[in-house]
Amino acid sequence: MRSADCDILVVPGYTNSGPDHWQSRWQERLSTARRVTQESWDQPEPEAWRDAVIAAVQAANRPVVLVAHSLGVVSCAQAAPYLPVGAVAGAFLVALPDIERPDTPAVLRAFAPIPREPLPFRSVLVTSRTDPYTAYDRAAEFAAAWGAELVDAGESGHLNSDSGHGPWPEGLMRFAGFLRSL
Repeated sequence: MRSADCDILVVPGYTNSGPDHWQSRWQERLSTARRVTQESWDQPEPEAWRDAVIAAVQAANRPVVLVAHSLGVVSCAQAAPYLPVGAVAGAFLVALPDIERPDTPAVLRAFAPIPREPLPFRSVLVTSRTDPYTAYDRAAEFAAAWGAELVDAGESGHLNSDSGHGPWPEGLMRFAGFLRSL
């Protein structure tokens, strides 16, 4: 699949993805990409975030490819059972936060539990061995439960602007390969 053949839905995490974040840069670069917007980026509500993903998928005119980061990954997993069958061709999921950890802020713990059912579409979960919000082994457990391909991003932090992943060209190459496989 080529990017011109699908609607790429960018699903940011908690507090949104700023202008230097790889999601924002990819959205500017990919002509069929648009952001799933949330009513509140700073006070997220699980049902509202899930419903925003569902509405964006339902509004798409072509097969959808989700590109989610952090809490956006959780929202996509929570939306998956409610999505029209066959509407999503695949999901490129990056830096799943383990919101079930006891030290997670209450505003994010409201999203727990993280679904463990297989995702009804092809998916990749990219995770770092030094993500401060998720242990690598824990992310691997979710990838296995979802039927997602696990991609080891090495020692890359939370794969965001703060960890030096502004344009993230390696991620874009991996995403292009994922698109070709769909």
